[in-house]
Amino acid sequence: MTSSAPQQAAVERTATIRGLNDAFRRNPTVGRVVITPGVGALPHDQRLTLLRAVVGFSAFDAGNDPYNEHDFGAIDQDGVSYFWKIDYYDLDYGMGSPDPTNPHVTRRVLTIMRADEY
Repeated sequence: MTSSAPQQAAVERTATIRGLNDAFRRNPTVGRVVITPGVGALPHDQRLTLLRAVVGFSAFDAGNDPYNEHDFGAIDQDGVSYFWKIDYYDLDYGMGSPDPTNPHVTRRVLTIMRADEY
């Protein structure tokens, strides 16, 4: 017996989480979006531009996505750095999800913040 079965299961788990995160990020209306006060203070058009940048984000690399789950990104806009992060909660948004690969027991939350608010 080799360790390839557990490794394959881990690869599949990561791929499932990545796919769910990408789908949510591209359509954040299926979960919750939270913005910090620094993002909320932006003029409406700049907030929309930032949200479009998050939705379309594809610059994943080992530095910002070490687990290959597409759950974090950094964006520079108008000379300001912003971060976005996806977290996994239970159905009531009260605790962490018991299984982020299962959309029937997981609610995703996308937080968008200025980097200096992190």
